[in-house]
Amino acid sequence: MREKIVAGNWKMNNDLAETQTLISDLRKVLTNTDVKVKIAPTFVNLYPAYETLKETSIEVIAQNMHQAKSGAYTGEVSADMLKSIGIQTVILGHSERRAYFGEDDAILAQKVTAAVDAGLNVIFCFGEELEDRKNNTHFDLVASQLKNGLFHLPASAWKQIVLAYEPVWAIGTGETASPEQAQEMHEFIRKTVAQQYDDSLADGVSILYGGSVKPANAAEIFSKPDVDGGLIGGASLKAEDFVAIVNAF
Repeated sequence: MREKIVAGNWKMNNDLAETQTLISDLRKVLTNTDVKVKIAPTFVNLYPAYETLKETSIEVIAQNMHQAKSGAYTGEVSADMLKSIGIQTVILGHSERRAYFGEDDAILAQKVTAAVDAGLNVIFCFGEELEDRKNNTHFDLVASQLKNGLFHLPASAWKQIVLAYEPVWAIGTGETASPEQAQEMHEFIRKTVAQQYDDSLADGVSILYGGSVKPANAAEIFSKPDVDGGLIGGASLKAEDFVAIVNAF
C-alpha cells in the first residue's frame, strides 16, 4: 500500500525562533497519525529542527542539494552533508528552483543520481506552466520532465522516489487545480511510469499534489485514488492549517 504523505515546504521563511515555535506547535498535535508528516525548514535551521524532532514521527527534510560530492561551490550543500546531520530526504526539482536558479532537466537528473547514490530519499517535483495547459501540451511536458529527470534510474532506485506534481500556475497564486484535474494528471503520471517500468512499480509510488492546498480543499483532493498526499507551501507555515491538511486524510 502506498504511503500517505504530507510535506511542508517552508521555503525561505522562519528564523530559528519562529522555526522552534512552529515545531513546538506541530509536536503537540501530530503525534498519532498514519500519515507520513515531513517538514522542510531552511538550511540554517535543519539541524536544530532535526534534533528537536528526531524522537518523533515528524521527519525533517531538505529543500535542495548540490549534485557534486564536494568542491568549490560556494553556498551549496551536498548529499553527504545532509546525511551527516541526520537528514534522509531531499526535495529536488521544485518549480522555484527551475525558474529562479536555472535548474533544467539535465541538472536535476544529476542531482537525483547523486541523492540516490548517497542513500537519500527524493521528493521529485515537476509540473506545467499556465501556458502549457492553455496550449494543451501539459501532458507532454510532464512526461518529458519525468523521462529526463528520473527514467535513467534503475527500477530498484524507485523505492527512494516520491513524485510531487505541482501545476506551476497554482503555486502561491491562490489558484488550485480542481480535484478532477489533479486526479487526471496523477493517473497520467502513474501510467507514464508504468510504461517505462511496470505496473507494480508505478502502483507503489506515492504521488503528491502541490499547488495551493488548503484546509478547505485538502480532503476532496486527497480523496482521489491516485493522489497520495500533498507538498504544502504557504499553508504549512501555520500550524493550525498544516494540521488540518494532515487530518484531511
